[in-house]
Amino acid sequence: MERILVTGGVRCGKSRWAEQTMLELGTSVTYVTPGYPAEPDVDPEWAARVAAHRLARPASWATVETVDVAAAVRAEPGPVLVDCVGTWLTRQLDAVGWDTPRPVVTSELERRIADLALAVAEHPGPIVLVTNEVGWGVVSEHASGRLFADLLGRANQALGAVCDDVVLLVAGRALHL
Repeated sequence: MERILVTGGVRCGKSRWAEQTMLELGTSVTYVTPGYPAEPDVDPEWAARVAAHRLARPASWATVETVDVAAAVRAEPGPVLVDCVGTWLTRQLDAVGWDTPRPVVTSELERRIADLALAVAEHPGPIVLVTNEVGWGVVSEHASGRLFADLLGRANQALGAVCDDVVLLVAGRALHL
């Protein structure tokens, strides 16, 4: 195993599949998560999900919470699991500004996507990236939803191009593309 992009819909088993794949290595893993901090007093349901996720990981795995996923990938020579690219993209859009003119935000995000893809391509150890598939249904009536779908599609294509395998999860079943 070298570089794998795991994609699929919401709650299809992507994270579980990625974690199981890394467990099979029998070694410690750096788990990179770009999600927002879990604040039980703000969102108890989200905090419970994050806590359950952490408890399911082996104690030998290190967790790195960061917005700069490319730097985290570059900093770790061993196995890395990134969960999830969609969350990373959301945080990048938050930083650039959802209301920034589309050509500007698109240009900046494409630069950041290219940097992440390069970090993945150059990573010397095994790496698994979890992402989402969006846009398999109705096109969003909101500009922000369309922007997110467009950029995540570009990110998935860029990452898929540098990965050795792309795995689509559907109902907990893995399809190697």
